[in-house]
Parts: sequence; structure tokens; C-alpha cells
Amino acid sequence: MLSVNVAVLVSGGGTNLQALIDAQKRGELGRGEIKLVISNRKNAYALQRAENNGIETAYVKMRRGDSACEKELLELLQKKGIDMLVLAGYLAILGENIINAYRNRIINIHPSLIPSFCGMGYYGLKVHEAALEYGVKVTGATVHYVNEIADGGKIILQKAVDVREDDTPKTLQLRVMQEAEWKLLPQATKLVCERIYSERNAL
Repeated sequence: MLSVNVAVLVSGGGTNLQALIDAQKRGELGRGEIKLVISNRKNAYALQRAENNGIETAYVKMRRGDSACEKELLELLQKKGIDMLVLAGYLAILGENIINAYRNRIINIHPSLIPSFCGMGYYGLKVHEAALEYGVKVTGATVHYVNEIADGGKIILQKAVDVREDDTPKTLQLRVMQEAEWKLLPQATKLVCERIYSERNAL
């Protein structure tokens, strides 16, 4: 196996996806290669970003507890020979069949220092609103493995970002993306791809 085939799952604009694509162009994903971008929203701009860079895309509806949607997604991943999943602003919850099929091969980026401001209901601007409301002086981002508990998997990488006196949720969100998310996600993707590659070739 020359490369580890990566699928990136997205729901929105795809800024973290763009960070991954840019890192790949710079040769910073190691053995990882983005083969597929999947969205649970038909009109997600992230799909356009992928197409602009010659990466195959797919739309798969995902409703929690819907076994047909989960089966469609799992079959697509297996058909395309995907080795690893990266959740980059993916707002759907993966079912246990997918988690079991890709155990310790699914990672997610979360815009806080877990265990703060994480779990069900904490996503997007809501995370930064909560951080500012609480008055924390330091926030950041976390890349973690995905398991059955929302934001509950083992932490892979974290990076702290200072909170400023004049921050709004939007200014804080942008700085956390620029200073932490866009750096951590490619680094973690490379780390996990290298591990998968080593394990495969040790067999």
C-alpha cells in the first residue's frame, strides 16, 4: 500500500478541508492522500472546493439512527477503498457500524480545548459563545479520535489560543481556525496515516 486513502466528511464551507488540501499540495500529509470528500448537505461549498482541486465528491444524506443512510455511506467508503475518515466540520453523527468499521481511524476537529465546551450541542459559533460567556482566558482546538460519545474519543493533538478582551464569537472563531485548527488537522491526519501505514505493512 503506497498511500493511505482518506475521505473527508464535511457539512459546510470547508475551510478545514481547504487546509487539508493545501497541506497535501505541500506534501505535508505524509502517506495520506485525500481520495473522496463526502457531504451530508447537497449545497455545501466544501464540495466545490474539492471539485476545484480534482477530488471526487459525493452527497450522502445522514440522519441519526437511519440505518439505510449509514449503510449507503459505509458501502461507498468500502467501494472507494477508504482507509481513514477525517471529520472537518461534519455536523452529522456517525452510527456504530461506521465507527466499528473504522475504529481508531476516524478523527474530528473540535474548536475548544476538550474537555471544555464539547459534547452534544457544542459546535460552530456556539462553542466560542460559551467560551466568552464563561470568561476563559485561553481556548483553542482539539483533534481527537471519534467513538460513540460526542467529542469523547482519545485526544491526538491540542493547541491553545489566547482570548482577547475585545473578542466576539466571530473574531475568536477565526483566530482559533487560523492559529490552531488549520495547523492541527493536517498534522493529526499525517500522524494517523503514518500509523495506519505502519500497521498494514507490519502484517
